[in-house]
Amino acid sequence: MGKLQSKFRKRSDLYRASQGEKADNILDSQVEQYEPAHRGSVNTVTNLSPDLCVSGGSDQAVVVYDWKKGRMCQSFQGHNREVTKVVCYPGSTWIFSASRDKTVLMWDLNQGDEHIQEFCGHELVVNGLAVSPDGRKLCTGSRDNWMCLWDIESAKCEQRHNISRNLVTHVCWVPASSSVVQTSEDKTIRVWDSRTWQVTNTFPAKQYIQTHCDVSPNGNYLVSSSNGFGGQGCELWDLRQPGCKVVEYRGHLQTVACCVFLPPSPGVSACVATSSHDSSIKIWDQNTAVCLGTLSLDGAGPLVSLVPSDSTSLLCASFNCGLHHLQVEQGPLQAQGSGGAGAPGGSFDIRVVARF
Repeated sequence: MGKLQSKFRKRSDLYRASQGEKADNILDSQVEQYEPAHRGSVNTVTNLSPDLCVSGGSDQAVVVYDWKKGRMCQSFQGHNREVTKVVCYPGSTWIFSASRDKTVLMWDLNQGDEHIQEFCGHELVVNGLAVSPDGRKLCTGSRDNWMCLWDIESAKCEQRHNISRNLVTHVCWVPASSSVVQTSEDKTIRVWDSRTWQVTNTFPAKQYIQTHCDVSPNGNYLVSSSNGFGGQGCELWDLRQPGCKVVEYRGHLQTVACCVFLPPSPGVSACVATSSHDSSIKIWDQNTAVCLGTLSLDGAGPLVSLVPSDSTSLLCASFNCGLHHLQVEQGPLQAQGSGGAGAPGGSFDIRVVARF
C-alpha cells in the first residue's frame, strides 16, 4: 500500500502543480490544459459520441466538447438558471438538459444553436432526466415531488405522479425495459413501470439521502450512491430480486455524488466507478467490493458527475476545476478492500490526462 499511496501523492502533487503551485515542469507537462468548457462549476457530463461529451454547469450553458482533440464544438444558451443534468439519446445528435429554471430543453447538434423542444410543468428544480430506449419518451423528476413522462415529439406530459417527500435526485431508464429507477432525498430508491406510471418496487436503502443511480448494461444490477459518511455511501442491488442488496462499496469519506458501471474489458472483472465530495474517484470490483484504485484531485472540490467514454477513459466534472479526462489502466499492484484481501485481477492506475 505504501507504493500505491506514493503514486497517489505524486498525482496529487501533479494536480496541485496545474493549479499554480511549485512543481517540476516535466510533471506538469504530462497534463494537457485545454480551453475550459465552462465558466464556474460543472454539474453534469455525459457522452454524445465516442469523441464528444456534453456538459452543463453554473454558467447556464450546455456545451458539446471534443475531448480527444481538446476543442469546444458548440455552446447552447437557453436556460436562465444553472444546468443540473444532461442526457443524450444513443446513436443520435439529440441532447436534453434540465435546469434550476424548472424546465427541460431539447437540442440537436445538427440543427443550429436554438433548442428544438421545451418541456415545462415542474414547479422546482429538475434533477432527474432519462430517455426511453426507443427514443420516444422522456422521464423527468424534480424536487417538487413529481415524476413526469413526456412524449418527445409533442412535448406533452402524458403521465404525472406525485409522492409526498419524493424529492427526486436522479433518474435512469433500465436498458431494453419499461422500467425507470429514481433516487430521492427521502432516502428511498423507487422502480417505476413506464406503462402504468406506478411504483413497482422500493429498495430499503440506508438512512442517507440517495444522490445518484446507474443500471448495468444488461439491466440486472443497480448501483446507488448517497450522502453517507465514514466510508459508507454506495451499494449494489439485484434488480431481478426486489430489495436484494448484493454488496456495499466502503471507502469514500464524504457524499458519493455519482456512481457508474464501467464498460466490460477482456480479462477484467466487472467494475464500478464512483466520485465523491471528498475529491476522489474510486474504482471497485463490482461483485467483491474490493477497491481497485483511487485518484485524489486535491483542490478540485466536489466531484459531482462521472461518465466512462470507453474501457480506458473516464470524464469527471468538478466544482472548482472544470472537466477532467482520466485514463484508467490495469496495473500489477494488489489493492486492499474492506475485507483486506487483495484483488485477484490486480489494481487500476488512474491518472489525469487533460483538463478542460
